[in-house]
Amino acid sequence: MTVREMQDEIIRLKKEKDVCILAHAYQSRDVIEVADFMGDSFGLSEQAAKAPQQTVIMCGVRFMAETVKILSPEKTVYLSASGAGCPMAEQMTPEAILELKKQYPEAAVVAYINTTAELKTVCDVCVTSASALKIVESLPQKGVIFIPDINLGSYIASKLPEKNVITVQGGCPYHASVTEAEAVYAKQAHPEAELLVHPECKAEVVKHADFVGSTTAIIAYAKKSDKKEFIIGTENSIVEYMQYECPDKLFYPVSASLICRDMKLTTLPEIYNILRGVGGEEIVLDEDTRLKAKHSIDEMLRLG
Repeated sequence: MTVREMQDEIIRLKKEKDVCILAHAYQSRDVIEVADFMGDSFGLSEQAAKAPQQTVIMCGVRFMAETVKILSPEKTVYLSASGAGCPMAEQMTPEAILELKKQYPEAAVVAYINTTAELKTVCDVCVTSASALKIVESLPQKGVIFIPDINLGSYIASKLPEKNVITVQGGCPYHASVTEAEAVYAKQAHPEAELLVHPECKAEVVKHADFVGSTTAIIAYAKKSDKKEFIIGTENSIVEYMQYECPDKLFYPVSASLICRDMKLTTLPEIYNILRGVGGEEIVLDEDTRLKAKHSIDEMLRLG
């Protein structure tokens, strides 16, 4: 099969079997083209809950598929590539967070959405990179234990000096790998370009940014802007995606190393095989875990 032939067959099969395909923005273009929805992790979970299909394929990583299942327990949810985890989501254990809560009993535990379902069960509220500032600011507690991304937590702390934000060493190894030297070099190499950076990057990179925001916010900013050139400070798939979306503009990666290997495990053949009845992994959560994890998401929706 050619790429186009496999895409056509996937589209035919998903309609025949009434399957909804979700693709995270970090997926390759050929995967995005067969998806029903493309976006960030939580936005995709909300789309899945609204979709009429009872079977969902998440083209992303494990915590994203778990979030879909948390919000849509009645649906059959598949993770397209069973080996696609998230180093950040899996860095901490519930036991470690419970120990932290003992040290700071008055503090709220805020979990970035990039956490496992199990970890969400011991947290007070979830946040996305887009909603984190608003939600942390609205919490009645002065003390906040923010997990797992130290860079996002530090960014929030810099914007909310009235809060005592307690961070733990952890985070996205790919965003954290971007250096200040790379950011400076990219701006020198492309002097007409604006630097758009994800807050999972280090503070020394963020300080050079013209815009800081979630992946979805970066995409929206670049689309709406009158500027014609942009340096993208998030996963390099967004450079390709934006070049397709805005062919009249130019996009450059801030670093050659900003590639999520786990996201790249999803391929067209993976999706095709699930639709044929082989491959993939069905996500199963026990009801106690699901409900406890859902509480932190419900709080996010209430506050954010």
